[in-house]
Amino acid sequence: MLADPGLIARPQPWAEEDLLAELAASAAAADLSGEPDTDAVTALRRGGLLGLAAPVEFGGAGASAVDLNRAVEHVARANASASIMLFQHYAVTSRIAESGTAEQRARWLPPLATGEWLAASAWSETGAGANKKNLCTKAIRTDDGWWRLDGAKAFTTSAGVADIYLVLAQGEAVLGSDLDTGYGAAGQTFFLIPSANPGLIPDTSLNLAGMRGSATGFVSLKQCVVPDADRLGGIGAATGIISRVRDSGATLGAVAVGIAHAAVENAFSAASARGLLASPAIVHRFVGLFTQVEAARAIVERAGRRDSGAAGMTTLHSKMFASDTAEAVCAAVAQMLGPAGYVSGHPVNRYSRDARAVALMGP
Repeated sequence: MLADPGLIARPQPWAEEDLLAELAASAAAADLSGEPDTDAVTALRRGGLLGLAAPVEFGGAGASAVDLNRAVEHVARANASASIMLFQHYAVTSRIAESGTAEQRARWLPPLATGEWLAASAWSETGAGANKKNLCTKAIRTDDGWWRLDGAKAFTTSAGVADIYLVLAQGEAVLGSDLDTGYGAAGQTFFLIPSANPGLIPDTSLNLAGMRGSATGFVSLKQCVVPDADRLGGIGAATGIISRVRDSGATLGAVAVGIAHAAVENAFSAASARGLLASPAIVHRFVGLFTQVEAARAIVERAGRRDSGAAGMTTLHSKMFASDTAEAVCAAVAQMLGPAGYVSGHPVNRYSRDARAVALMGP
């Protein structure tokens, strides 16, 4: 008989239990209000998790992709919105560490490592697709060597609460710029833009069904002037940077695994409290659900190890499989809970909506 969900293998604890409890409490509150979960952001800044992706020489932990995925999963069990913000922070930190100049690394990485700054990715646009083609946000080089950006970004996580945004913009293709790699397009360039830039305007009025505390919204760029020193990578070199994202092994599948695990643990606790674990049939159902979670966790771990011979595809598969698993597990848990899970405030409803959000996110 399955005596305790703790018998299922778990990642090592990346966060103190009081921090996780704080994140769980803020998740419930933000889900009700739909407002950005600023309490979760404060907790993440204080908890030390924001520094895992930064190199050791800049005050971070220099964590591997395996460790980053484990941290994201652990947070997702308590607060999926916070885990998405954490994942995006890691993504931007890693891009700066990989592609930044010495001056950029020295300037940006230390405050990202300490949690003084929270980072956000502003890549997506309505109509551009998951592969980030046909961008409407344009970057024009001015006569004095600076850049002027105009356009709008959609579904930007941490909009309005981030301190720095990694913005993807379309410029003219130049000689030597990366060609179309299937993800992104020739001429695209990345820029690091502080939230204090008056030309960057966040809008969190987007009323999401899931991930309601993630501050996911729009970012407008209106005559946003950026010095060339804040360009990340070469002019037109964004596609090369983007192509390395999947190869990094960090995967949104980790968020989905955390959500699925939280859903099963919640149902297991409810079944235990009601004395239902005396039924072999109920126990069998839980064993099956935890097995599904473990299978998803295994492919996420494999993605993080980057040892498959096709790291990018494994990362893509991990996100797809884990998000499908999370949705299926949440649906099964809701069915098991019956009328108890049909109350609007029950956590399984939040888990289901959050799982759907991960499935809709770009790989």
